[in-house]
Amino acid sequence: MRSSLVWMMAIASGATVANLYYNQPLLAKIAQQFEVSAAEVGTIPMLTQIGYAVGMLLIAPLGDRVERRRLIVIMTGCTAIALLIAALSTNLVALSLASFAIGLSAVSAQILVPFAAQLCKPEQRGRVVGMVMSGLFIGILVARTVSGLVGQALGWQAMYGVASGVMVLLAIVLTNQLPRYQSDLTLAYPALLRSMLNLIQREPILQASSWIGAMSFGAFSAFWSTLAFLLEQPPYRYGSDVAGLFGLVGVVGALAATIVGKIADRRSPSFTLKIGILTTTTSFLVFWALGKQLGGLVVGVILLDLGVQTTQISNQATLYSLPAEIHNRLNALYITLYFVGGAVGSYLGAYAWNRFQWSGVCAIGFGMMLLAGAGLYWRQQHPKREKATRG
Repeated sequence: MRSSLVWMMAIASGATVANLYYNQPLLAKIAQQFEVSAAEVGTIPMLTQIGYAVGMLLIAPLGDRVERRRLIVIMTGCTAIALLIAALSTNLVALSLASFAIGLSAVSAQILVPFAAQLCKPEQRGRVVGMVMSGLFIGILVARTVSGLVGQALGWQAMYGVASGVMVLLAIVLTNQLPRYQSDLTLAYPALLRSMLNLIQREPILQASSWIGAMSFGAFSAFWSTLAFLLEQPPYRYGSDVAGLFGLVGVVGALAATIVGKIADRRSPSFTLKIGILTTTTSFLVFWALGKQLGGLVVGVILLDLGVQTTQISNQATLYSLPAEIHNRLNALYITLYFVGGAVGSYLGAYAWNRFQWSGVCAIGFGMMLLAGAGLYWRQQHPKREKATRG
């Protein structure tokens, strides 16, 4: 697998998944324009993540059955349309529906990840998945920076319009650069979906990894969905541009993904998973103690993004060691539950902010990471199964 193809897939994953996160630095501005509360505007990231979960469950499994390049390009075009509708929205209901459609169609990012894992050699899997996931995670973080700056200068609608144009260009590039790949699987679509139920029932590592990922991403989403509201208040009094710039701080953690993948190849995904959970948990202790100080907030963001990225790479490296013909369904189940956790975290974060302000948000994040730790303990009860899946 040539390096240029890996990088192209990494960039494409990042550009596509970025569409899920443009809204977060803009929430305060959207709330002001539509004259709604933080809890009401919190439905926008929640519905985006629910849409993504539904897309992962119903659309992404088709990657095991249909020609993958065509599926990825079609979904990228659908994302462009949904973004354009969001840019033209004149009320919260319309924007919420468009946000759900953005999430539903943005699943091409997660079809690219197992595609890359399947194209590489088994001994390179951790590194390749790490590189593509680095691109994906950097896309998440840079999305906030770009969105914050564009939103401050031109308004939140302009950000959605620009993103729509980017997706049109990306669809053209993917059509010309991605290799064609047709699976030999001949299952009908209903049987394909039923097979996913069998997978989640018989694979304890999938169950544990999905739970850990959901709790980790829920804590992550609780923080990022409320950061703009924290920065509006004293002692900060910053706008959406500064809220977005915090995304660049998190790039430090995202750049570590390739290193994490290499460590997972040499040691084991379980080893790096423990590091990821511990790092994320520590970040919320830092936010709780030092969140009203700029330096503490920066350190916490670095730890949060490093920990969540490490957890994600570790989970997926384990799952992709299972047979290649079920990779898209494994990934679909994992990411579906991952984003359900994110949606729950976004909602709980907004609710906690309304009721208890910043300490409530930190309590939600810390509590979800304790639940992730419980999932790790349960996962360790199945060491033989995990060892068997590593080859």
